[in-house]
Amino acid sequence: MTPSPRRAKMTARHVNVHYGDKQAINDVSIDVELDHVTALIGPSGCGKSTFLRTLNRMNDTIPSARVAGDILLDGENIFAPEMDVVQLRARVGMVFQKPNPFPKSIYENVAYGPRIHGLAAGRAQMDAIVEQSLRRAGLWDEVKDRLSDSGTALSGGQQQRLCIARAIAVDPEVILMDEPCSALDPIATAKIEELIHEFKGRYAVVIVTHNMQQAARVSQRTAFFHLGQLIEYGATSDIFTNPRQERTKDYITGRYG
Repeated sequence: MTPSPRRAKMTARHVNVHYGDKQAINDVSIDVELDHVTALIGPSGCGKSTFLRTLNRMNDTIPSARVAGDILLDGENIFAPEMDVVQLRARVGMVFQKPNPFPKSIYENVAYGPRIHGLAAGRAQMDAIVEQSLRRAGLWDEVKDRLSDSGTALSGGQQQRLCIARAIAVDPEVILMDEPCSALDPIATAKIEELIHEFKGRYAVVIVTHNMQQAARVSQRTAFFHLGQLIEYGATSDIFTNPRQERTKDYITGRYG
C-alpha cells in the first residue's frame, strides 16, 4: 500500500492534527513521490485540506492547531528546530482555492519571492525568472505585453495561473494545490489540469480536489480521507476501479459525499 521510500520526496508518519479539543487528522501516514501527482479526495470536512497544510506547516498560522507525528522532506524533519519555515515554504509551495494575487503588477507578483529569497543577481536575471515562471504557468503569451498591469485585473483563471507562476518562481520542490480549480470555469480548469500534467516529474504535486473526475484525470496516486482518517491510498486506477475498502467504494460510487 505504501510506495517505496526511495522514491518519496516527502514522508508523513503517524500525523495527528488537533484544533483545540477537536481532532481533525488521526494517525495518517503517506508518501509523496516526485514522479507522481498525488490526489487527496474525500467528503467536505474529512481532513484532506488540513493534512495538505501540514506539509508546509501552514497550520502553524492557526493558534489552536497542534500537529504531532513526523513529516520528512528529503529525509529532513520539517518540524526540527533548525528548519527555517520561510525556506520550507519556498521549497514546498502552495496554491490556494481562491486565486490570491498580490495587489501589485503581474511582474511584481512573480518577482516577489525571488526578490525576498535573493535568487536574482540583477534586473536581467529577474526578468528571466519572471518570463520562465510565466511560461511554465502557461501565461506568458497572454500577459507579456502588459507585465506592469495589476495582477488583480486578470480573469479568474489567469489569476490562478499567476499564483502558480508566483509559487514556481522560487524553484520549489513540492507544489501543494488546495482545490485550485473550484472557483474556475471548465476552460480555465482544463488549462490548470494541463499544467499539472506538465509539472509531473519536475515537482512533486499534491492536489486536494472534490472533483473525482479531476482526480482520475490528473493523478497517479489517490488518497481517500474520511472523518480525519486515511482510509485507502494507492494507484489512482485501483482506487477508482477496484477499491479495497467498502467506504472508498461507497464514496466513489456516490453513496455519500
